[in-house]
Amino acid sequence: MTALRAARALLPSWRDYAGLPRSWKGDLVAGLTVGIVALPLALAFGVSSGAGAASGLITAVIAGIVAAVFGGSNIQVSGPTGAMVVVLGPVIAAHGIGALAAVSVLAGAIVIVAGVLKLGRVVTLLPWPVIEGFTLGIALIIFLQQVPAAFGVHAGPSSNAAVSAFQGLATTSPAALWAPVALVVLVAVIMVAAPRIHPQIPGSLLAIIVASVAAQVLDLPVARIGALPGALPSPVAPALDWGTVAALAAPAATIAALAAIESLLSARVAASISDTGPYDADRELLGQGLASICSGFFGGMPATGAIARTAVNIRSGGRTRLSAVIHAVVLLAVVYLATGPVSRIPLAALAGVLMITATRMVSVATLRSVIGSTRADAVVFFVTAVITVSFDLIQAVAIGIAVASFFALRTMVKSSGVHREEIPGPVQDGDEHIAVFRLDGALFFGAAERVLERVSAIRNVDAVIIRMSQLQVLDATGARVITDIVNALERRGITVLIKGIQARHLALVTRVGVLESLRHHKHLFEDLAPAVEHARSHVARAMAARAAEQAGAPPGRRSDQ
Repeated sequence: MTALRAARALLPSWRDYAGLPRSWKGDLVAGLTVGIVALPLALAFGVSSGAGAASGLITAVIAGIVAAVFGGSNIQVSGPTGAMVVVLGPVIAAHGIGALAAVSVLAGAIVIVAGVLKLGRVVTLLPWPVIEGFTLGIALIIFLQQVPAAFGVHAGPSSNAAVSAFQGLATTSPAALWAPVALVVLVAVIMVAAPRIHPQIPGSLLAIIVASVAAQVLDLPVARIGALPGALPSPVAPALDWGTVAALAAPAATIAALAAIESLLSARVAASISDTGPYDADRELLGQGLASICSGFFGGMPATGAIARTAVNIRSGGRTRLSAVIHAVVLLAVVYLATGPVSRIPLAALAGVLMITATRMVSVATLRSVIGSTRADAVVFFVTAVITVSFDLIQAVAIGIAVASFFALRTMVKSSGVHREEIPGPVQDGDEHIAVFRLDGALFFGAAERVLERVSAIRNVDAVIIRMSQLQVLDATGARVITDIVNALERRGITVLIKGIQARHLALVTRVGVLESLRHHKHLFEDLAPAVEHARSHVARAMAARAAEQAGAPPGRRSDQ
């Protein structure tokens, strides 16, 4: 029954549309608005990836509907995104356009498996500087990828966006330069000015229309999108033989990881800025995986949640999944009714749209916040951004997490420690032979050796009390170090008493052997006062034994307690 309930939680239900009777008007307006905003982006992302404008449009339609119905967010809008373009471009360049459907299906299947295994919450472990560095790197790549189209040249052969842009610029003809650059400037001016005139003006669509009309009227020598299908293609299952799967397994895993990360981050942001309820991370993965699979069957690209379009949806009044479905229907109407005019859109105009979109992905205020937070966070941010641009997106996230983990461990090591304390209350004879050590913070593999050296180096004492009540984090290495400390001190004839083991640490210290290493089970205390009294009794016997030895009498037999 538990498995059945878990399966039902991943599937659509009527509860997804509970607020529809009150919100349908807002959803309708929001869907129309997002559809208008998404049209130029879908076309531009399709062209930029190498899959073609038609593929981007198909992805926005098919994936938009499937993810809206099956996903875990009430307000998320899905489709082709800039981050996916960055990863997909090299895959198409290396394996050809024929690999598009196969890699979409494989990536979607991996994302579905991640959802079924309930890995959705893993994305919450991503540090903020890693996310922002990753975003900055993607924005730079998207911008650089548009440079050749903006100057009317072909991209260079390099898989690196920066190198490819410079290789393309090396072939620039001054005579053919002015027209595409003029269109890019025109698009940029309109997109920047439109929101300042009125926030509801769809700047990207208006810019595309004006640039297309200008190019047509002036008969500018610029490349166009070209012919588009006047209907959705029939679904076709890709050929997935063992050779294809083996060749595309690594790219599919990369695309799946990126799709999961971007979709969940977008859903989390959407939930934080809207009052439409929380999102189900595992169901979101299931929905995005199905969206990529269905998109691949129709000739589309892998899809992810699109944070910019999702934000537009929220600002426009969207409250249920209906708004995302309507956005896809609007784009579907373009496929059937307006492919002729769309085919005449200049590629330079789409490049201008993506360039402005890339710059808007990066917030100056956010950059100042992350750079000005701590030196460690700034390092993580820049390392992630540089590796994203220079090498690989998933490697950038992994290395960014590794660097952030290093700094986090270093901070934990600094916050942990061992401190020698004075015995509370009036000083008694022999108290100088008792050492009380308080363990603070975290005792784990990164800090254990320092604690071992500090406590084991104690001299001229007969009893040591180790206080563990303030210890917040304890792992197996830390527990083993306590065992080593007890054994080392006992071998030197020093009695070790342990005070204040927390209930959550008791099972671990028992399994690792801390309690077994104590000379007697009575050497474990809950309060400090009884531990001090017990230590004083040991010190008194040790002092008496030393006095007798100095007087020439045989030393007393040592007590085992």
